[in-house]
Amino acid sequence: MTEHGHEQVVLVADAASGLRAVIAIHSTALGPALGGIRFWRYACDEDALRDALALSEAMTWKAALAGLDQGGGKAVVLVADPDAPHPADLLAALGRAVDELGGRYLAAEDVGATTADMDAIAAVTPWVTGVHEAAGGSGDPSPVTAWGVLHSMRAALRALDGPEAMLAGRRVAIQGAGKVGGHLADLLVDAGARVVVADSHGGRAARVAARVGGDHVGVDAILEQDCDLLAPCALGGVLDADTVPRLACRAVCGAANNQLAGRGVDELLARRGILHVPDFVAGAGGIINLAEEFHGYSRPRALARAAGIEQTTAAVLERSRVEGATPERVARALARERVAREGAGRRWRPGDPAGWTNGSPLRSLRPAGTVIGR
Repeated sequence: MTEHGHEQVVLVADAASGLRAVIAIHSTALGPALGGIRFWRYACDEDALRDALALSEAMTWKAALAGLDQGGGKAVVLVADPDAPHPADLLAALGRAVDELGGRYLAAEDVGATTADMDAIAAVTPWVTGVHEAAGGSGDPSPVTAWGVLHSMRAALRALDGPEAMLAGRRVAIQGAGKVGGHLADLLVDAGARVVVADSHGGRAARVAARVGGDHVGVDAILEQDCDLLAPCALGGVLDADTVPRLACRAVCGAANNQLAGRGVDELLARRGILHVPDFVAGAGGIINLAEEFHGYSRPRALARAAGIEQTTAAVLERSRVEGATPERVARALARERVAREGAGRRWRPGDPAGWTNGSPLRSLRPAGTVIGR
């Protein structure tokens, strides 16, 4: 926590429902911490804690580079089967844990979670985003996440091949055919690209490939596909000293959080001549979508703002080229600069405005008993 600047970590246990969870708040310097709830099968509590710490930090940089008045947070819930429905009593216990933080952490949907889960948690606490649109929320953020990745890919191709570069005719390998990966496959094919898909659930990859007229391969083969773009859209840590030498792509640009397994992996990619768009740049569409709830949610406005990831990506890659530093290092430096400049070392507390930017908050957070966006 000290090394990476985390503000708060809460370990949650509820014997009656069997809930075991970690809620990590990395930074509230720009506003309350916004981040998803991940339901996952962890080998031990320490693995869950490490994941929560890494994911919450990535959310801080993601929000900062997206220009949002939000900080970074994450919750992870230890479950035996991430795909199984989550019991009502477990969701209620989780909602109570979120509520006790008084708005410092705003929950959202992540791996293993559904919009229905967000609705159930919202029955217990007002500090929830991503509930169904009929209830005043923004619903599933994955379509907007995929939209942002698509625009980030456009900037990456221009950095590689010049201002006229297009997605049409390109081959893209998508690792993960879940909600984001599936939407991304649709968008890419609509743009004229060819896709190859892999997923740990082979049937899911086959269904997406059949729907878009693409190919599907096993999870062990997707990293070695000869392609223009590799899009990691599953879990993190996929790029390391063992996998980078196997890559046959020209660029990596995807939505999975924390794609680099450790320090120095960005340098390995650079030495191989593979352009890497940091995941907290390319994958910011989801948090942009959720933050729109502070204004009264509008999907067209969320898509328009997520399209701005194209300009952010271009700026990061251009600065990387000029400075001779990896995009990962450039993007982190830019994010830290904004947090230091506009956050000024502050921590958000219940009752504070939603954001600090220019001394003019977006709006005050909603009163208890309401859902963001209502």
